[in-house]
Amino acid sequence: MAKPRIAIDGYNLALDQGTGVATYARNLSHRLGAMGAEVGVLYGQRGSSGKDELLREVTLYDARPKPPHWLKRAIDDFVHSLRLSMGEEAKRVQLTDAVIRKGLEARLPYADTAWNIPELFRAAVQSFGAKNSMGKVRLPDRQDVMHWTYPLPLRVEGAKNIYTIHDLVPLRMPYATLDVKRRYLGTCRAIAATADHIVTVSEASKRDIINLLGIPAEKISNTFQCVEIPDRLARKPENLARGEVEGAFGLEWGNYWLFFGAIEPKKNVGRLIEAYLASGSTAPLVICGKQAWQMRQELGLIYEDDQRIMADPGPFDGVQALTRKLRDRVILLDYAPFRLLISLIRGAKGMLFPSLYEGFGLPALEAMLLGTPVMTSNTSSLPEVVGDAALTVDPYDTRAMAEAIQALDGDANLRAELSARGPRQAALFDAAHYDRRLAEMYSRIGITLNS
Repeated sequence: MAKPRIAIDGYNLALDQGTGVATYARNLSHRLGAMGAEVGVLYGQRGSSGKDELLREVTLYDARPKPPHWLKRAIDDFVHSLRLSMGEEAKRVQLTDAVIRKGLEARLPYADTAWNIPELFRAAVQSFGAKNSMGKVRLPDRQDVMHWTYPLPLRVEGAKNIYTIHDLVPLRMPYATLDVKRRYLGTCRAIAATADHIVTVSEASKRDIINLLGIPAEKISNTFQCVEIPDRLARKPENLARGEVEGAFGLEWGNYWLFFGAIEPKKNVGRLIEAYLASGSTAPLVICGKQAWQMRQELGLIYEDDQRIMADPGPFDGVQALTRKLRDRVILLDYAPFRLLISLIRGAKGMLFPSLYEGFGLPALEAMLLGTPVMTSNTSSLPEVVGDAALTVDPYDTRAMAEAIQALDGDANLRAELSARGPRQAALFDAAHYDRRLAEMYSRIGITLNS
């Protein structure tokens, strides 16, 4: 029996610093490969183009391709728009041993085949904004399914097209994102009208999709997500992990609080800082995350106002562009490599994740898998993900958050109980459970996978 051919998009897979959607796409590719599918990845890398096969492969991994001149970009956008309306042809990218990929495994998908259309995803969004119609893509290899891991205004000709809608945050919390809301809603409605199936990652998101987009429940499958951390990191001897935390970050093992994730409005970092400062805990709060939109408001409390001095203009945006004095109790880390982040999570006294809205809430589940006590929100998908294995609070109530931090800080038995419950709850989202949910979802569109 021939392997089913399933392609996914590389919309987020080229990012240097991972996101939840990138993790989802990577995990999906690896699970599909393990379940017997032939997996292809469609990229939209700017530099990977031209007739030279070696150069196409090399530039697929180029982290900083040279941006085009504004006039060339405008011309390219126009040409893309015409091609997407008729069906733009992707070019195959050879996956040989020319590029040394060792060390990149943590952020690379599983792929038997790869294709690229330069600037595809940007062009598709621009074209949809102008024409309000889905772009068409032709792949040189026939596919049974094109699984878009994000609501993109694209279709692959000759395949069943399914789309993962992780959440509807731009519609539920329009003040918390920079998405162009008219275009986003138009894209979601176009997907609702044309998709062969919709995938989502929680019952909370499924309800939102039904209620806001009017999609029938039978056209939507909730597969949740898969939480996996390599044993070499999750089970690293504690003395080595402790040495990494103390050596790399100067932190005392078991005596700091941790938040990790993008610093943006929906993550609620501003209220978290306020609650932490009110809790009176002497353990420092470590905030590890990429600075995103409105990060200045979110991080305002950790700077002394009289020390706020704008630095000379430079190539960076965010904290790097400011000279400010951090309060002693809060430590800001722009980024930690995945291998160090795992040790950082393991060594935390507790993971604090009071997000206002999550389609799934992978950071909370990753911390639970590693046995770190978790405080999180009682809203959106988070209660169904963490079950009774975490403290849940109203994320808008800073007093409730402060009291939860105090409870974790002062009660070693509570921390031990949550540490024991966490891995058991996380096991419900392991690869075996995820494979069964994926197999059931694909069977609804006539595709058989091993589970």
